[in-house]
Amino acid sequence: MSSTFASIERRAAGNNVWLRRAAVDERAELMAHRPHALKYEVLESEEAVGRMMLAEIEAAARTKSGDLTIVILGGRGAQALHRLIGEKAKTSELDHLLSRLNVFTQDALAPMRMNNAFSFVRDFERLLGEAFFAKVKSFNSMQTDAPDLEAEVIRYVETLESMGGIDIFFLGLGPEANAASHICYIKPGSGGGATDIAGVIPISQSIVEHHVNKFKAGGASPNEADEIECRSATHILTLGPAAVLGAKRIVQSIVDADTAPAKVESFDRFINTELSDDAETRAHQLDENPGLWIRLNPNVRSLILPNVLE
Repeated sequence: MSSTFASIERRAAGNNVWLRRAAVDERAELMAHRPHALKYEVLESEEAVGRMMLAEIEAAARTKSGDLTIVILGGRGAQALHRLIGEKAKTSELDHLLSRLNVFTQDALAPMRMNNAFSFVRDFERLLGEAFFAKVKSFNSMQTDAPDLEAEVIRYVETLESMGGIDIFFLGLGPEANAASHICYIKPGSGGGATDIAGVIPISQSIVEHHVNKFKAGGASPNEADEIECRSATHILTLGPAAVLGAKRIVQSIVDADTAPAKVESFDRFINTELSDDAETRAHQLDENPGLWIRLNPNVRSLILPNVLE
C-alpha cells in the first residue's frame, strides 16, 4: 500500500506493519526519553479508580483552553470511568466538559463488523450511553470493516494528530508470557519502535482469548455469531510507541488482577525492570516487554487495586 500522506512511511517488522513519520531517526528518538521509576497509587475499588480517572479529565480541562483530546481504554480497566461518565451525562453536570471532548479509541480487532458485540465501540456505547454520544464533541474509532486496513489506520492517525495530539492517554497493562506485558496491543516481539505511531499486527490466540474473556468478565452478553467472528479476526489495529511517548499525560489503571492473575507478575516486572542506557539493549527490552514504553513518558499516573500487588 502506498500512503497518500507523504509524511507517513510503512515499515515491516516480520509480519507486523508499522506506520511512522518519515525522516525521524529511530535511535535518537529512543534515547531522547529518560526512563522513570513508576510511582503507583493503591485504591480501594474500581469505582475509586474510575473517579480518579474522571478527575484527571476535569483537571486537564481546567488547565487548557479549547478542545481536549483523550484516548480511552477498553476492557475492565476503565469500565468504572465509563459508567460514571454515562450516569453524569444524563444530567447537565458534565455538559461543559463533554462539549470540548474529542475521544479516540486505542486498538481494535479486524476485520470485524462494527456492530459486533466484541467491538470496543459496542462496549463503550453500552456503558457511556446515548446521552454521552449526543453531547460529546467527537468520538473516533478505528473502522474495523474498512477494505484497506492500513489506509484506515493512517486516516485514524491523521485525524488524531489534526486535533493537536493526545492530552490524556488512558492505558492498562496486558499480561504476556514470561511476566511480560502489552499496552494498546503492542505485543512482545512485534518490533514496534520509538517512531512508530500505529501498527497493523497479526493476531495471536492469546490476544483473542484475553479479549473474549475480559469482555465476558466485564458484563458483555455477546451472541455465538459475534464470538465466532471475533475469533476469526486476523489482525490488530493499534496505536504505537510514538503515541505513548508523545502523550502529554498517561493515566494507567489496573483493576482486573482477579480475572487476569498473570497481571501480578507482569506488573512486578514492569515496575522493577531497569531500562538500559545502551540503545540496542533498550530496544530489545522494550520489544520483549512493551509495557515498559510507559516508563519513558515523564508524566504518568498509575492507579491500581491491592490485588495487583499480591
